[in-house]
Amino acid sequence: MMFSYLFASGHNSKFVYYLRGVLRELLPACVFRRRLERARAAGITPAERERISYYCKPERVVLPDSAPRLRELKFPRKGSAYWFDARELIRCFDPDLRWMHQFGDVTTVPPAPTIVKSRPIAGDNSNSVLLPLNKIRHFVFANDKIPFAQKKDAAVFRGVVKGRGKRRTLFEKHFGNPLCHLGDTTRHPVDSPEWRAPKMTIAGQLEYKFVFAIEGNDVASNLKWIMSSNSLAVTPPPEFETWFMEGALVPDVHYVAVAPDYSDLDEKLRYYMNNTAAAERVIANANKHAAMFRDTEHERRMALLVLDKYFAEKEHSEF
Repeated sequence: MMFSYLFASGHNSKFVYYLRGVLRELLPACVFRRRLERARAAGITPAERERISYYCKPERVVLPDSAPRLRELKFPRKGSAYWFDARELIRCFDPDLRWMHQFGDVTTVPPAPTIVKSRPIAGDNSNSVLLPLNKIRHFVFANDKIPFAQKKDAAVFRGVVKGRGKRRTLFEKHFGNPLCHLGDTTRHPVDSPEWRAPKMTIAGQLEYKFVFAIEGNDVASNLKWIMSSNSLAVTPPPEFETWFMEGALVPDVHYVAVAPDYSDLDEKLRYYMNNTAAAERVIANANKHAAMFRDTEHERRMALLVLDKYFAEKEHSEF
């Protein structure tokens, strides 16, 4: 959605991101109100309405009287990316409206309808209302020119392992596997020093046919750029989702699904290595899904319409 990578690392520019956020705060409120008016005036297609209902499931949001007002949102000591992303959207609405929000890696469902970045996929998650928050980290897309057939016959992973059970299982079962190029990039002491490896750029990882997208604290943030590339994402079926709609992804249609204990990993990797056409079908489906989120203006409009439903300003909105 909102970014394409700017540096050799493949990640978004924090300087540009925060500079835009600061400059945006200098704009008058009327600029943001006009954005909401334009979003409403454009109407809502059936496909857009389906997405809005996916993110905000309650047809009527009921909040406790103690819910804070939009104008009470304070700049945090940590997690300022969430604040800037939220402010870009909530400034379009009446500052006296009440809401509930929970920033950070959210893995449980709140007791009342709450704006979050992430939520569990299984069960009743209707109180978790998704918005595109912390975009600088979670919305990076690739510009991959290497065809799948020309990539290295292995699966790569770089990331922090400590405290991430799914990643630890992968390392315990497959570190040293010739089909896997695994590395723990933590800066802190590790239980298994042989796992430690330097970070790799996104471009470096995309030299491989497969890239592991293993959930850590919540979602795997690298899933977006893998699915916009010519490499295959490899992961057990995800348990959490964000604005990227990970819960709508179909195993072995959008990504290579492996068992939670990785017992079928070698079999799955070899199948796609030997069946380029099957691999390219999965890549095409992944690319199509990722492409939905790359139009900055459209995705901002969708986020405004999700909030419009959440606030349910019946005299104005279509909800």
